[in-house]
Amino acid sequence: MKKLTTILATAALGLSIHSGAGAEGASSYPGKPVNIVVPFAAGGGSDTLARTVGQKLSEMWKQPVVVINKAGADGNIGAQFVASAPADGYTLMVLDIGTLTMGPIFYKNLPFDPATAFDPVTVLTFSPHTLVVHPSVPAKTFKELLEYSKANPDKMNFAAHNNSAALAGHRLSAETGIEMTQIPYKGAGAAMVDLMGGQVNLSLASLLLVSPQIKSGALKAIAVASPKRMASMPEIPTLMESGVPGYVMGSWQAVVAPAGVPAEIVKKINLAIAEALKGPDVKEKLEGSGAEIIANSPEEFGRLLNEQRKTFKEVAARANVQTN
Repeated sequence: MKKLTTILATAALGLSIHSGAGAEGASSYPGKPVNIVVPFAAGGGSDTLARTVGQKLSEMWKQPVVVINKAGADGNIGAQFVASAPADGYTLMVLDIGTLTMGPIFYKNLPFDPATAFDPVTVLTFSPHTLVVHPSVPAKTFKELLEYSKANPDKMNFAAHNNSAALAGHRLSAETGIEMTQIPYKGAGAAMVDLMGGQVNLSLASLLLVSPQIKSGALKAIAVASPKRMASMPEIPTLMESGVPGYVMGSWQAVVAPAGVPAEIVKKINLAIAEALKGPDVKEKLEGSGAEIIANSPEEFGRLLNEQRKTFKEVAARANVQTN
């Protein structure tokens, strides 16, 4: 199998859509189209958010905002591409920050440093991981699911479409003894298709991603990994009240830029995104699907990244997660 560094280097050379560098001031930004890279396949939470926010930014800026999917290696191919882009504000990235906080946990030799390669812009949303199963799984509560997994250890597996979903599954297994095998996917869309089709039987995915499938009955919700029940789906118990103390995990969807973008431009992008998220149609769509709108400052986002890196390093050690 090719080394990750080779794959990423090839991808970076073959996907040359970088904007030309320029020392353009914030007052005239943006003076040309802006690219938003999503380092995952189309159809997932990051992709949906990028397109929703991108459309609003395009309307505000009177410039095209183009969403480009560059999936692979748990988001690292797209992240390497953005890390190498000119620091002029014309290449942004929308992603689950697990790529930045958990990448070094799963990969030994990343060709970029997630802690220094990007400038934080803002967190868009937080959506707790939700433990969902295919309807054929004979369990309605976490206690029943745990008992079923121990009685049928060869039958249980979980779909993991990114680092965050993978670590969530490993942590749940380490802390509860639930028996399940990880099945990796390149994107949330493919993972959901297989989960709804019964090819895999369990996943820990953001409520934003799985709420439509829960509402339609295509998936069965067992518990949510939030401190308290979610207002959008109050019937779903938390994992903590289901007997897993302290289990809180979720998907932080955010916007970053290549390191070195002028602070004035970062601030202008930050304020524009915050304004876009205030739109009644956007708020209704996101909050109704189980996401909390954050829209914080670059400084607040930077502190969150540091806290998450520390937390997940400790979680990975407890779960005995091995790097590739």
